[in-house]
Order: sequence, then C-alpha cells, then structure tokens
Amino acid sequence: MDPQELPKDPHSLREDAMAMLVGTLFVALGVTLYTQATLLTGSTAGMAFLLQYASGWPFGAWFFLINLPFYWLAIKRMGWSFTLRTFAAIGLVSLFSELTVRWIDIAAVAPLYGALMGGCLIGIGMLILFRHRASLGGVNILVLYLQDRFGLRAGYVQLAIDGAIMLVGLALLPVDRIGLSVLGAVALNLIIALNHKPGRYMGVS
Repeated sequence: MDPQELPKDPHSLREDAMAMLVGTLFVALGVTLYTQATLLTGSTAGMAFLLQYASGWPFGAWFFLINLPFYWLAIKRMGWSFTLRTFAAIGLVSLFSELTVRWIDIAAVAPLYGALMGGCLIGIGMLILFRHRASLGGVNILVLYLQDRFGLRAGYVQLAIDGAIMLVGLALLPVDRIGLSVLGAVALNLIIALNHKPGRYMGVS
C-alpha cells in the first residue's frame, strides 16, 4: 500500500477506534480459519504461520515479534500517526488471534473453505484498516522502502518474498495446502483490489 493511496479526509477518533476493533477482529478470525486448516499466507503473517507450524508457539506472539524491526521504517517513510495506528492494529491482531480460539470452538474446517473465507476475512479486515490510515505493517513497508532507496520494484520484491514463504512452506505443509494457500492469497488480494481504489472513498470527519 502506497501512502498516496491512503484516504485524505480524516475520520473522528471514535470512528477510527471502532474501525480498528472491527478490522482486527475480521483479520483474527481469518487467521483462526487458516490455522485450523493449516494454511499459509504471504508477508509477515506468512512468516508468523511458518514459525508457528515449526515451533508450536502461537501465531500472535510471532506476528507481534516479527513486526518490531519494521516500525523504524514505518516512522521514516509514513510518519508517526500511521506507525502508531499500525502498531495498535498489529497488537490487536496478535491479541485477538489468541483469544478467538477461546471465544469460538471450531471442530473442523474444510481446507478449501478455510482458504477462501479466511482470505476474504483477512482482506476485508485489511481494507477497513487501510481506510482508517493503518496497516498490518511488516514486509509491505520494507518493499516500499527498498523501492524508494534502491529503485527495486515493490511488487516484484513482494512477490519474491511471498514466493519464498510458500517454498519454505513446502518443507512443513502438504503440497495441496500450499496450493490452497495460493488460492486464499488470490481471494485476499481480490477483496482489496476491487474495493480499495484511490479517489473512490471519502472519509467522514
């Protein structure tokens, strides 16, 4: 997400707080479906899934820790307001992803359903966060920094990182789960691509 794509008109603090809560709950529910179906996604969330599957430590803890080094880049490139909102969003996703499994009891998730619905839920949650000038940080901030500093195309770098995550996933997950994870990533990105278009959304102040 490029900073120029962020909405220009500010929301009220109450609207931002409500959106932060709802958006992170959507993401956490999608993460829960992915975990139950043993699936992967890209970016820092994908790294957190890999570490969860390899170590047994919870997703939320890994997700919070992996994002820590990226805050400096977020401050440098996007400013304090965006960084603080992103820090809050990451903290809430880390917390809610651990609490969701206590709030609902999921006996089984069909992998195809988990991939599609989990991807859609995460995409909707991210869309809400984007529209309130926040994100889930991590690799997205890094690739934008590398593009600015070294001229590397952000989309290609992001694709390479996500591809590497899927390749590493082959050592931990069955091939069919990796294929479904790719399908879930397509669903996630379609949600964002179809609904987050600069100039179409006006915030309410």
